[in-house]
Amino acid sequence: MLKKIVPVVATLAATLSYTTAASAQQTLETVQERGFLNCQVGLPTPGFYGLDADGNWSGIDVDVCRAVAAAIFDDPQAVEFQSVTSAVRFTSLANGESDMLSRTTTWTAVRDTQLGLDFTTINFYDGQGFLVPEDSGITSTLELDGATVCVLTGTTTELNLADYFRANNMEFTPVTNENVNVLVETYLGGGCDAYTNDKSGLAARRSAFPMPDEHIILPETVSKEPLGPVVRNDDSAWGDIVRWTLFGMIEAEELGVSSENVEEMLESDSPAIRRLLGVEGNIGEGMGLSPDFMVRVLSHVGNYGEIYEANIGENTPVGIPRAGTQNDLWTRGGLIYAMPFR
Repeated sequence: MLKKIVPVVATLAATLSYTTAASAQQTLETVQERGFLNCQVGLPTPGFYGLDADGNWSGIDVDVCRAVAAAIFDDPQAVEFQSVTSAVRFTSLANGESDMLSRTTTWTAVRDTQLGLDFTTINFYDGQGFLVPEDSGITSTLELDGATVCVLTGTTTELNLADYFRANNMEFTPVTNENVNVLVETYLGGGCDAYTNDKSGLAARRSAFPMPDEHIILPETVSKEPLGPVVRNDDSAWGDIVRWTLFGMIEAEELGVSSENVEEMLESDSPAIRRLLGVEGNIGEGMGLSPDFMVRVLSHVGNYGEIYEANIGENTPVGIPRAGTQNDLWTRGGLIYAMPFR
């Protein structure tokens, strides 16, 4: 009986293999034929996906989009940015309007298993907090019982808010909107006592306030918010391209390869560096990319540490410290970690 089953299993495996191979390059081929990447970001937010008066996008999540474009086209400008609200972000990705999502989006079980999406990896570890006017005298979230709280609808932030107040037997009145700019204006206008979001988002928004020093982020962190790029789950090979582009940027920082020295590093004797840069091995070719796809990424965009410091580091208006936090490299006690390039 077993002998009869084996050929059937083998035939099924071959069929599945063929089906996978036939669809594996679907998104990559679509992007290549189009000539640019459709990358979804959120409404303009300093440090993560900011938009200047001339229509130029910048930010750490924007740089992830540019890195994928560089990996494919050797051109970080081959990107069309799509800015949509949190309420419709997953629909826009699922229906094919976007090739990938790169915005502060939390990896959760429901999103990963029930929306037809795949989270590729984590590019920022965050947690939810609360912003209040300094002159309110509030120093802890536990003093917010009875407060009105501005919160973005359609987000984990909204769910965490309800969970936190319920767990602490506190009451609150939510002030909701799907447009973060409306919420911020409501908060600044005194329409709510506190504004809640991921702490990185609070720091980013506060940096653009007329008087940033008049607002404080309360010390408590009330949730886990692992953030990272997202793709549809119908094309695993495309997810690999996004995932390993970001892993490559992290690996490059760990190995000391940057936008400034990548060309000279091509002559390195280090096996790890040679694999990363495509001098040895076929990692890029295995994904349908040029063997030197990471040389392209690093030359045009930089490694993970470079994009962090340029957009949200301590010397930027957003000013989020990295040293000693989860967002430092694992070799320095953080959680930023790339899978092995081999």
